[in-house]
Amino acid sequence: MLKVKKTQYRHILIIADIEGSSGCRSYEASKFLTEEWTTACKMMSLDIAAVVKALFEAEVEHVTVKDFHRTGFNILPELIDSRARLVSGYIKGPVPGIGDPGGADAVMFIGLHAASGTDGFLAHTLTSRIERLEMNGRVITELELFASSLAPYGLTPIFFSGCSAACAQARSIVKNITTYAIDKTKGQENFDVHSWRAALAEKATRSLANRSCRFTVPEGPFSAVVTMRDGERIARKLSKRWGMRSSGRDILFEADDIHTLYMQLIRICYLTPLVERFSGISLFLNNLYGRIGRLYVRWKTAD
Repeated sequence: MLKVKKTQYRHILIIADIEGSSGCRSYEASKFLTEEWTTACKMMSLDIAAVVKALFEAEVEHVTVKDFHRTGFNILPELIDSRARLVSGYIKGPVPGIGDPGGADAVMFIGLHAASGTDGFLAHTLTSRIERLEMNGRVITELELFASSLAPYGLTPIFFSGCSAACAQARSIVKNITTYAIDKTKGQENFDVHSWRAALAEKATRSLANRSCRFTVPEGPFSAVVTMRDGERIARKLSKRWGMRSSGRDILFEADDIHTLYMQLIRICYLTPLVERFSGISLFLNNLYGRIGRLYVRWKTAD
């Protein structure tokens, strides 16, 4: 394992997703409460555990892990070094979904996926209900949205893992970022998960020495086009709900900056005006639902 001086980074934030993890090989494995999902959750937890262990061995002082798939309760904390802080569920702000980044120095994205409308394993942006998402005529990835929301806190992405298409997109967005791909074309039976996981941890550790990463927050104004997979009726319904325009399956809106654009996308994908108004209650219920799901994972994967 490569050793890195502890002065490089004191505190690493990990944003974790399931589609690019070692145990997710189908859409069913990403869906809440399926048999495949319970296995994928345990594998995802072990992926993160390997990276966390390597970071502490590299003398990083603090590691925060944000579970960022569906309900946000996919990772089993008992499988991860107790020195790490696991943030489960969703928090309203100041960073949408993440809350307070907690003084982290840099961010790693582990297990993410490619953008809606592109090639890649289970490619989507925010939700699979979106067939394609464009910003000023180009597709936008979750990495770009998340990195932009964290940029005001001085966090630069230094590491990214996911399928090869997702890694290529990450390199096009963040200059000199370290990436590590997972081959999703092979079945689980032909995949050496232990070797892959060890290499993932080593690559993540090596990224601590990378001081050349550069991410530039996109500057507005923006014209967004959100193409809904569910068809024209849904696009019309959602656009009317939020005072936007629609054309066929497309929802169209303008935003002055990336943060406003991200919030509008969150509204389209996850909210209604009533849910947004009572966001405290809504988040509590969502997080309760997620906790119940994680209990189910423990039950199904218990040795």
